[in-house]
Amino acid sequence: MMEAASGHPTRVGLLFGSFNPIHIGHLILAEHMATRTKLDEVWFVVSPQSPYKVGQELLPEAARLELVQAAISDNEQLRVSDVEFHLPRPSYTIATLDELRQQHPAIAFTLLMGSDNLEGLAGWKDADRIQQEFDLYVYPRPGHPVDEQDLGSRVQVVSAPLLDISATFIRQSIQAGQSIRYLVPTVVESLIRQHHYWVT
Repeated sequence: MMEAASGHPTRVGLLFGSFNPIHIGHLILAEHMATRTKLDEVWFVVSPQSPYKVGQELLPEAARLELVQAAISDNEQLRVSDVEFHLPRPSYTIATLDELRQQHPAIAFTLLMGSDNLEGLAGWKDADRIQQEFDLYVYPRPGHPVDEQDLGSRVQVVSAPLLDISATFIRQSIQAGQSIRYLVPTVVESLIRQHHYWVT
């Protein structure tokens, strides 16, 4: 872990997702947050099962974790966490935040989310606690404008470059025998090919 600058605790942004697989859109967003905000690091929190994706076919969690590790291995400001692998499932964000705060009491955690997720935040488990106890960095998504006047004091809007790339599109491309070059890092593509992930 990086040493925090003097005068403040290490600030870590948490980017949750299934990363099925991780792609350059995720990486560009994480790099932007790690280098253009007050954050010191960004951690990819790999979700074994989202309460909103129950039943969705996912690559085994260990495989998705390996792909993320490979993608960020040369970047000291990006890390990956398997904390949710050891929590009850389906995993809820508040439980993960509580566990991380218990494991790392010296770190100030910030939740990173798109404006589309912000719209549904009120329906999350213990949403009030999340908004009261943690900072949120929200990145606008097309079609989901953010009314900054309605945001709480701990919510900050961060304009970040977003690419219209989805993991679904990548999986479909693999299944169709089409190229995924430049959609994922070269090392991730190599691991996908090596293990024949998503090949039908």
